[in-house]
Amino acid sequence: MIEASDVYGTREMEYSLPPLPPPSVPQSLCDMLKDYPDCVERLQDCLNRYVGNPSYRDLFRGAILALQGTLQTLSAEAGNKLAAAKVTDDTGMIASASKRQQQLFTAGWFVFEMVDMEDLWAYFRANKDAFR
Repeated sequence: MIEASDVYGTREMEYSLPPLPPPSVPQSLCDMLKDYPDCVERLQDCLNRYVGNPSYRDLFRGAILALQGTLQTLSAEAGNKLAAAKVTDDTGMIASASKRQQQLFTAGWFVFEMVDMEDLWAYFRANKDAFR
């Protein structure tokens, strides 16, 4: 709570709202990547950064693009791990890296096609005035 005086010297109380919490990673992505909490954490970090400095007029679309970029990075990293596993010829590592890469590819497709992104859409729709 902040006290403020107007031109007549009367005191009014101004209330500042607490900062808006960032949106959560869409549940469909959390479910899809449940075996990869590090990926979900990086997606959450990406959304946190985006809402801290939104750069698109269409906030939902901007968040989708941010998620896509992070998933592309994660997928490329998974591809590098798969390539390294193939060099070592370790079948367990190959299977694990291949599964991770496939899950990230599928998650990227979900985001690109905006499948099951209703919770993210609802967040921006409900809070659109907070971003003006």
